[in-house]
Amino acid sequence: MDEDLGSSYITIEDEDGNEFELEQLATMEYNGQEYSAFLPADMSEDDPDYGYIILRIEEENGEELFCSVDDEEELVAVYDKFMEELFGDETDEEEGE
Repeated sequence: MDEDLGSSYITIEDEDGNEFELEQLATMEYNGQEYSAFLPADMSEDDPDYGYIILRIEEENGEELFCSVDDEEELVAVYDKFMEELFGDETDEEEGE
């Protein structure tokens, strides 16, 4: 998994033309595909829609595109892997107490 110092922000546009600013938390490769995990930058943590967003990185004409993960099994597997990578040490410490 790539770990960068500091946060990286991107703005994406959905199918309806709505723009969202996302904070990129991490990028990793899983089963030959590259994925990034994000949190909404312009939304309160108290908002019911607040949560992790996982997008697959695909290359088209030399340009990186962030694509939604439509397969539920793939999404769950990648989410679990991100949680393990991002918070694995915290989980291990809690279990050792």
